Amino acid sequence: MNDQQKGPGPVSSGGPNGLQGQNGLQGLGAAVLAYVLWGFFAVYFHALESVPPFELVSWRIVCALPFCIVVVFATGLGPSLRRAVSNPAVLGKLVLSALAVGANWLTYLITIAHHQVLAASLGYYITPLLNVLIGVFILKERLSGLQWAAVGLAGVGIAVLSAGDLSILGMALAMASSFCAYSVIRKFVPVPAVVGLTVETAVLLGPALAVVLHAAGGPSGGGMARPGLVPWLLMASGPVTAIPLLLFTVAARKLDLSILGFAQFITPTILFVLGALLFHEPLDPARTICFVAIWGAIGLFSLDLWRKWKARTG
Repeated sequence: MNDQQKGPGPVSSGGPNGLQGQNGLQGLGAAVLAYVLWGFFAVYFHALESVPPFELVSWRIVCALPFCIVVVFATGLGPSLRRAVSNPAVLGKLVLSALAVGANWLTYLITIAHHQVLAASLGYYITPLLNVLIGVFILKERLSGLQWAAVGLAGVGIAVLSAGDLSILGMALAMASSFCAYSVIRKFVPVPAVVGLTVETAVLLGPALAVVLHAAGGPSGGGMARPGLVPWLLMASGPVTAIPLLLFTVAARKLDLSILGFAQFITPTILFVLGALLFHEPLDPARTICFVAIWGAIGLFSLDLWRKWKARTG
């Protein structure tokens, strides 16, 4: 986050190929780590399936805010936080990004609670395509012929999966659109990653506290009254939520949206494997075809990046 600690300024870009310079490499590393962590979220939150999704997402918000505040002041970003909340334009964008990420968290937890990990996988497979399309048609990023072929192959795989699993398409689209909106908004908010997340969780804190207090006053006593490790996992859900999101917002400001989108295939692939092998959800031909097609697309995209890197380095 060193580049972001300098305060507001132009959004970093990886350059025409999205990976030029140290910023691009740092952004790619942050993106890969964030997506791997998100991929294994299903295991973590599956252990909390006894807590209703609305209460669980509320605990994530309530526990993430103190963690973010500690990180802000430990890294000397207090002045950046004050500038962010006193700038109406920045604050307005962070309110929108808070609503987008809150909707994404809730939708994801609903899929886990209903044992639809493969629906979450489909949602996150669709998200990179939306990011690529926005990057090309709105942000005017350029794709090579090989990259366009990768987009087409991924689109075919998702079309097959959507046709084979129409019942889960609505949930998947909700996940994809909410996270895509978050990606675009945060790419253009000139604040350090942890400052943005602090403001976002603060925006959502009021409704989250209302849900938590209502659950605590109910007959079951809420999630904190559950036996075993559930209360501890709820408290840890704040840092667990914040760390990969901080990594992602760093990546979003350093990488072209098209490259960020294709790196995002890591998360749904992990979810796909977990859903099929760990949670024993049915693996039908449509899902198998989609899996093969998307990894073929990633292979094409990676080959194109490797060729360009070889051309630059001689």
